[in-house]
Amino acid sequence: MSGVEAHFYWMLPIKSCCTNERVMQVEGLLSRGESTKAANENQSFRVSVFVATWNVGGKSPDSKLNLDDILLRKESDIYVLGFQESVPLNAGNVLVSEDNEPAVKWLALINQSFNKVNYVPLRGSKSISSPGGSLVFPKTSLRKASKALRTESKRRLKSCNCPTDLERKNSKEFCFRCPQSQTNENDISSEDDEDGSSNLMPTPGANSMKYSLVASKQMVGIFLTVWMRKELVQYVSHMRISCVGCGILGCLGNKGCISVSMLFHKTSFCFLCSHLASGEKEGDERRRNSDVTEILRNTQFPRICKTMNSRVPEKIVDHDRVIWLGDLNYRIALSYSDTRKLLKEEAWDALYDNDQLKNEMEAGRVFNGWKEGKIYFAPTYKYSLNSDIYAGETIETKSKRRTPAWCDRILWRGSESCMSQLSYERKELRFSDHGPVCSIFSVSVEAMEDGSKKRSPLIKYKQ
Repeated sequence: MSGVEAHFYWMLPIKSCCTNERVMQVEGLLSRGESTKAANENQSFRVSVFVATWNVGGKSPDSKLNLDDILLRKESDIYVLGFQESVPLNAGNVLVSEDNEPAVKWLALINQSFNKVNYVPLRGSKSISSPGGSLVFPKTSLRKASKALRTESKRRLKSCNCPTDLERKNSKEFCFRCPQSQTNENDISSEDDEDGSSNLMPTPGANSMKYSLVASKQMVGIFLTVWMRKELVQYVSHMRISCVGCGILGCLGNKGCISVSMLFHKTSFCFLCSHLASGEKEGDERRRNSDVTEILRNTQFPRICKTMNSRVPEKIVDHDRVIWLGDLNYRIALSYSDTRKLLKEEAWDALYDNDQLKNEMEAGRVFNGWKEGKIYFAPTYKYSLNSDIYAGETIETKSKRRTPAWCDRILWRGSESCMSQLSYERKELRFSDHGPVCSIFSVSVEAMEDGSKKRSPLIKYKQ
């Protein structure tokens, strides 16, 4: 890697349904930061991908919310962060114009955790004052906030990194830029403003940033953002984003999915953040199954290479590595009283045996070919706000009672040898009526043929 001291590490393959003890063993081994030989015979290496999903209940974050416990307990190469209900799902946001201000705040909080910087407004742009915290939220558009978080000025993500020998043979006919309607300035952080500048800048300078925003996209309340170590961004290409609405009238964006497709080196990735149909009545799981089917059918990424041998996939399941996160809304098929009894006993296996998503997958009715790690944590929904008590346990919250459920999930698709799940857990934040769920994956990446682009930095996991 040009200009960067590069190392490699080997990830131990472990089962996706790993126990906490096994995770601790692997983390302890990785935390020593020992580097080993650079590349294997297939010229591939492994990267760490951190994934988090959180339904934030339509609440806008304040500057006191600290995301360090979620994001920085262990450092990863790639971060995929998905939010649902980032704005209230009212008629104004669904039918008229979605509110981007909360998404800008989430970007500011994430950037503060990653890069330990605050925002300063420039050229008369307004800011949202922090009552006593260190962060001042920018009052700006999502497009400008995203552009401010790129690593280098006037740098664009490559639309195509196909082999140079083919480029020479095909010359102008070989590649063309992503269609504007599919990949635009609202989607990718490394597109330039008209004058090459932004109304907002992170401080200190961009050169000191450790992580760069690669993509950010909002559809009503669904917000998906992808970050990478800044030295890895140069190996990203073929970035495309697709949105599918499954909500009101079967097409509006109060429910649905945002998908990000990209090539990293020579391996294709697809990250999806979705919010599926709600409801805990019998049969509601079929509506969620239908949403999944519609998303898989209707998500289409445009071709950006004219060569017939292009490795760039157009459908979700054609990607080499796929991770699906979100509020999938599947419930536990038990009564409230039976569920609460098992919860008190921490009988996770008995509860999981009645989980709708698990049973629908095993019956082959949804997510065929997908995987999910075993769940060893308490249901993440539904809590009373700012508490660790499930809604309905007190007289005041009885009207909001819902049977506790694992609504928030992370699934993946890829061969066992190329993708392994190192952890699958929930975080204890009281901000929303949902708890955030996080996972870390070890993912194999096929290196570029150019010898200078075969290496990835060593991941030094924190103790």
